[in-house]
Amino acid sequence: MSNFRLLWCGLVLALAPARAQAPGEVRGSVLDARGGEALASVVIQLVGGPWRATTDAAGRFAIPGVTPGDYTLNVSTVGYHLFKRPFHLSAGEAKEFEVVLSPDTFRQTDTVQAQSSPFETTRQDSPNALVLAGNDAKNLASVLADDPLRAVQSLPGVTSNNDFDARFSLRGADYSRIGLYLDGVLLHAPFHMLQGQNVSGSATAFNGDMVEELELHEGAYPERFEDRTAGALDVHTRDGNRNGITFRASASASNAGFMAEGPLGRKKRGSWLAGVRKSYLQYIFARTFPSTNFIFGFEDAQGRLTYDLTPRNNITLYVLESYSSLDRHTNIASLGVNSLVTAGYHYTLGNLGWRYTPSPKLLVATHAAWMREKFDNNNPNDLPLGAGYYGEWVANTTATWMWNARNPLDMGFSVRQLRDSGFSNQYLSVATVPRLLDHYNGAATRVGGFAQQSWTAWSGRVHLAASARWDYHSIDGIAATSPQASAALLLTPATQLQLAFGQYVQYPEISLLTSPLGSRGLLPLRSNQATAAIEQRLGERTRLRLEFYNRADRDLPFQPLYDPRLIKGKIFIPPLNPSYLDSLRGYARGVEFFLQRSSANRFTGWISYAFGRTGMRDGDEPAGSAVRFPSDFDQRHTVNLYGGYRLKPTVNLSLRWNYGSGFPIPGYLQQIGSFYYLTTVRNQLRLSPYSRTDLRVNKSWTHDKWKLTLYGEVINLTNRTNYIFDSFDGYNTKTFQSFLTLDTMFPILPSAGIVFER
Repeated sequence: MSNFRLLWCGLVLALAPARAQAPGEVRGSVLDARGGEALASVVIQLVGGPWRATTDAAGRFAIPGVTPGDYTLNVSTVGYHLFKRPFHLSAGEAKEFEVVLSPDTFRQTDTVQAQSSPFETTRQDSPNALVLAGNDAKNLASVLADDPLRAVQSLPGVTSNNDFDARFSLRGADYSRIGLYLDGVLLHAPFHMLQGQNVSGSATAFNGDMVEELELHEGAYPERFEDRTAGALDVHTRDGNRNGITFRASASASNAGFMAEGPLGRKKRGSWLAGVRKSYLQYIFARTFPSTNFIFGFEDAQGRLTYDLTPRNNITLYVLESYSSLDRHTNIASLGVNSLVTAGYHYTLGNLGWRYTPSPKLLVATHAAWMREKFDNNNPNDLPLGAGYYGEWVANTTATWMWNARNPLDMGFSVRQLRDSGFSNQYLSVATVPRLLDHYNGAATRVGGFAQQSWTAWSGRVHLAASARWDYHSIDGIAATSPQASAALLLTPATQLQLAFGQYVQYPEISLLTSPLGSRGLLPLRSNQATAAIEQRLGERTRLRLEFYNRADRDLPFQPLYDPRLIKGKIFIPPLNPSYLDSLRGYARGVEFFLQRSSANRFTGWISYAFGRTGMRDGDEPAGSAVRFPSDFDQRHTVNLYGGYRLKPTVNLSLRWNYGSGFPIPGYLQQIGSFYYLTTVRNQLRLSPYSRTDLRVNKSWTHDKWKLTLYGEVINLTNRTNYIFDSFDGYNTKTFQSFLTLDTMFPILPSAGIVFER
């Protein structure tokens, strides 16, 4: 018996170590933070061992046979923040993880953002809103510029034929009529640019890596967007990482930057996010356009703080400081007395926000913001060609009351205190006193408010919204009211009909109201907009959309006597200082069609075509009769194509193609052979069609503690020569021959960038 016991004890002792070291398993799923889509082709790695896996089509992974011990779970794929989580695996344990990956331009979070559809905005009060976020926004921003507004230029229906300019036009209207709202505040001119000059070029001042989402409202949009009459771009910045401190260093041919973020406090009730950038555009211009001989650069610094005072009170602070400068001293010997040699533009923004939820049915958001713009321009003798200052204080409050689970009531009120001053000079010679071309100086109070009621009925198949807005401007003393309404009807589970109508008001700039060229009696711009669309869903993540639009504009400021022209066979010579009148009326009509797929896996993108006509009617011509002509931004045919594809976990390929049939060349011009002549009809001569193809490849490498991403891009892959109108340079009074300058856009231009993330 004793021998049997000894044998049994020996067997137990021999097997005990093997049981203690029984291998475990690590398994789980990977989801996209935006909407919760399962992510395929994501690399899973256990730091401290040889174990790796890749998620399947359902976003699932499993790593069997893992030795017990301490590990760090690394999850990564191109276009997403690196996910790291330490854990301990016991013998025989099956460890389950649900990993939420955040796109590079999305706040890092462990939870999924609720999203009923990849095409719908947070609010359902705007039937034709387009959403741009995540990897699509990053890829379209381009490696060269890394500019969020350049990403918007490729959205369906958007037109932009200028490689140098971040601004764009919508349905024949210029950018000055499109509102850019950053975290609930309408911005004035948040760009790196030259002010007070006829130079068409700009870059967005705020960093694209701090932007979480962009919503473009192309027509008949809600009345919560104030003081613009053609469209609204709603930009939302992101919070910093509340889980731990991370940083990103980036460098490309055009700029270098650094960004860091992390939690606030031991309890991580808030976060911070800060970044700086500096450009090196002068090297690109020197190689691409050697004849220009100028140096343009910019620097900016920005940051965002967010903190939960209580579970019901959250505060945010966003600050932006940016500076742009131009220096043409290398070419000073060949420049005239009125040529621009040095220039600077300084933009500052501070936005303090407070969100208060006194109950689950009421949300109140308040913002207090201040913005400032300063510019100065000098000639070769360091004499002022112009300078200006713009300042604005903003206070606004919006509230959403869920008095019914399906029928929210939105309301808001805003007060803006504006200040604007500046001048522009012209010199006949160095020794003479300059001639004052224009000057302005004034202050104004701009107040407004809105109320909007939304309804959902018929088991969610019908969405209705109606709103009204009231506005007042202290300079001209005009108060205006404007209504808006929209309806979305689900005809079938996959087919939706959308209708919308709205009236909109935009007051003239103080620089125009107080200028000798303008008048304090100028009326506010007004537009009536109507849209009708039919949308067909082709599966959960694909849609086909057809939209018709009509916009009627009136009281647009215009200089009827600005352009020389022919009248009854004779040249009309414009006065030196032609006045602005609100004499212009117009219309924009057209149709837009696009097919779109939105997915974090495999293919994402769209192909769109827009046909439109934008006409103007001026009733204050020198001949005394109304004249009709196409808008300066009338483009009949526009095609925007974008596609992105994650070839494998570490490689993403994207392609964009923009085509436009051409904007008119402003003025009364015609072309005969290779020469230009004055004529009787405005805007009948057009630029040649614009076409540009960009190819981009993103490649990432992941280490135990860091991630490296290389961006490669070829701009204008086909090396097409595109042109833009630069200036009208005069005319011959006898032959009527005219002279103008057309600038060429980017040739084929390779670019590369690198981002290090830890």
